[in-house]
This record gives sequence, C-alpha cells and structure tokens, in this order.
Amino acid sequence: MTPVEYIVVIAVSALLVVMAHMTLEPRVARRALPVLFAAFVLRLAVHLLIMRSGEFAYGGDNITYEARALEIVELWRHTGVHFVTSAELGSLSGVTVPCHVFALVMYLCGGRAALACTAVVALIACGVCIVLYRFARVVGADERAAFRLLVVAAFLPGFVLHTSDTFKDGFNAFLVVACLGLAASNMQRFDPRKVLLLGPMLWTLFNVRPYMVVMCALPLLVGVARIKRALSGRALVVFAMLVIPALVLLQGMDHGVDGPLGAVQEQLDRGQSEHVRLANAEGGSGVVFDDGGNAWGSLGPKLAYTLLSPFPWTGGSATLQLGKLDTLLWYWLLYHAFLGARRLWRDDRRMFLILLLFVVPGSIAYATTMSNIGLIFRQRIPIVMITSLLSAVAWTKTRRDGEPAGEPGRPAPPATVPAGSSVRE
Repeated sequence: MTPVEYIVVIAVSALLVVMAHMTLEPRVARRALPVLFAAFVLRLAVHLLIMRSGEFAYGGDNITYEARALEIVELWRHTGVHFVTSAELGSLSGVTVPCHVFALVMYLCGGRAALACTAVVALIACGVCIVLYRFARVVGADERAAFRLLVVAAFLPGFVLHTSDTFKDGFNAFLVVACLGLAASNMQRFDPRKVLLLGPMLWTLFNVRPYMVVMCALPLLVGVARIKRALSGRALVVFAMLVIPALVLLQGMDHGVDGPLGAVQEQLDRGQSEHVRLANAEGGSGVVFDDGGNAWGSLGPKLAYTLLSPFPWTGGSATLQLGKLDTLLWYWLLYHAFLGARRLWRDDRRMFLILLLFVVPGSIAYATTMSNIGLIFRQRIPIVMITSLLSAVAWTKTRRDGEPAGEPGRPAPPATVPAGSSVRE
C-alpha cells in the first residue's frame, strides 16, 4: 500500500462524518456516527483479513471489476481522463459507474488500490443505512424504530460481505433505496426537485445494474403520480390485472439491442436462458428445477429459494453455512415485515403500494433466473432492504403525531381526558 492510498482511506472516513451531519438531524447524527464508523471499519477489516487474505475463496466479480477499472486507468493515461463507454471498452457494459469510481481511486493512488476502493464502497454502504433511516421515517416509523433499522442494516452479514470489496452490490442497493425513498417522499410532499433528481440517479442505476431501472419503474410512477385516494384490496387486484399483461407484452416487444430497453431485455433473456441457468447451477450452491427448460416453470419452488435460501438443512461450502446466519436474521425481519405490512395497509395504503410494487415483481423476476443460492443471496439485497422498512413500521411505538401506535389489527388506545374536562366534536 502506498501513502496516497492511506490518505484516500482517511479522507473517505472523514467524508463519512460530513455525510452523517449533512443528512441527519444533529441529535440523530451523534447517535448514528459511532455505529456507522464501526460498520465502516468492520468492512475494511473484513477486506484485509478475509476477502484478500488468500484463505477465503469467495467472489470473482469483484476481481473482474477491479481489472476493468485498471483498463480504464490505462486508457486515461493514453487519451486523458474521460467517461469511457462500452464502445471503447466492451466489457464495461452494465457496470460502467462502479468501474469508473474504482478507476478514479486507482488513478489518484497511482495503481491498484483495493483498500481505498473498498473504503469508497464502505462509505456507500453507510449511505444506504442513512437513506434507510430517512426512508423509514417517511414510511411512518418512529425515530427509535428507524434507528434500529439503521443498526441492523449496517451489520447485516450478507450486506457486510458484499460491501467489503470491489463488488457493485453497495452501489445497487444505495441507488434503489434512494430512488424509491424519493418516490415515497414525493408521495408525502410533492417537490419537483425530487423528480428532477430521479433522472441522474436512474441513469446511474442503469449503468450499475440495468434491469433494476425497470424493477423500480412502477413504484416510481406511483410516487410521481401521487395517488391521492386510499387504495382498497379490489383496486390493487384491478391494478395488477392491468399492469401485469402490459409488462408481459412489453417484454415480448422487440426494443432493439442498442436502446436502453434492449439492454435490459438482453440481460433478462440471458438470465432466464436455460444455458445460463444450468451453467450457474454447476457450482456447489447450484439448484436445478424440474421446469422443462422454461424459466417461468416451477415458479413456486423458485420463489421459495429466491427469498428463503439457504435453508437450515442446506448442505454446501463453509461460505454457504455462514450465509445461514444472514438468512436467520432475514427470517426475523420477514416476520416483523408481515406485522408491519398489516399496520401500513391500515394506516397508509399508498405508501404500502410503493413498497409492494418493488418487492413482489422484483422477487418474481429474480425467481425466473434462480439457479444458484450464492448468486441469489447477493441479488436479493435490495429486496431485503426495502422489505425491512416494513419491519421498522412493526417496531414503531408512536405515530407521526406522537400518539401511541396500536398493535397490528387493533386501534390505538383511546386518549385519556382529565377529570372536569369536556370533549367537543
């Protein structure tokens, strides 16, 4: 490691302090900073002691993105610093932004700088926790519940692992949570600046994981449209009956390989192809379904594996066994998310719709590509993050107006009236 790399790591850790104070209320920032700093340092430690120790065989994509970033640096040395497109470097397709971020860090450090790049990823992971806290407050969680969510997200084992090296999962989670958070905030109080901010964020997300833009499209449209009436169960069913056939029709259309929708369709087709699914299933954590080669076949079991694996009885590598710790926490979050969903359905169905329109279609889309537990373990991180917002709703003890929140399915306890007072309608 060079002295410049150490300087970059220190500068990034200082940015964490600035970010916390700029995005959180002073009192909350003082409580959150020790948690966020511990999460930041933990990721650097995992990177040094586990990911790059040579004794823990995990990953592959992280090394690939690092290699592509080095190629960008080499191009910059010959042609100057500029935004390198996939036309100049074909391997960049779909991961342009993370590779450019890593390339910029390497360019400043004068060579391969894995720790400094990881520091940037760790900063983004802390940003995810901050955005989750703010999102939870918008959804209706009280400060205590939102802070608990921040702490849980900061140390969720799977999220820690995939933000302790040059993976793109931290970028993806941050952009998805931030975009949906803006939509929810816009639903609550309209601000055209939020709508304008979605443009560059969606462009960035497209250059991190293109198909996530489509997965975010429906909740973003609901947020921008600002549905004013409360939704009934019948309205949701009608909405689904109109939207799902439209999505199927859209998938079947020829969008051209050069357009944005063409790039998304190409990724979806590749992920759903029998050849790719069988290739992914060849690893130790692979799963083969009796679907006759149809990506939409055996959808129930695929959904179960997508959302709930690795199961307690699943065998496999030591890495997969460690993944069960994360899954047990996920089961706990799911239980509370169910309770929170009941409460949010009663209190704010429009907000519930925004979360539902990401979690359900996203889970189904991932299920059609399911063939490897280790891969889906990473891919479902945004689904875990958004679902955990419902858990924060379940943990909430007070409403936005300060009144006690009743148990799910029960009204809040009536306010007491002092003796001698009168109550007027």
